[in-house]
Amino acid sequence: MVKTTALEFQRKFGEFQHQAQREPVEITRHGRRELVLMSAEQYDWLTAAAKRTHRTSDATSVIIQAVERAEMDSEHAGLDDLLK
Repeated sequence: MVKTTALEFQRKFGEFQHQAQREPVEITRHGRRELVLMSAEQYDWLTAAAKRTHRTSDATSVIIQAVERAEMDSEHAGLDDLLK
């Protein structure tokens, strides 16, 4: 990802606008990440991907039952201790 300061971004807006068509541009202010400029196509893809995610509380009973029946590989048994 290309990185630039807010001041440099203002000076070279057109250049960064073209760059953002190829990859996101991270804009910092006072050394801290503040904005990311990206193409409309990249933004649309991200928002569509976010809509495809689901909350666990919205899962259907069939999904909940499948998860309850699922067994974890014994290789990962130590992870149960993290839940205690």
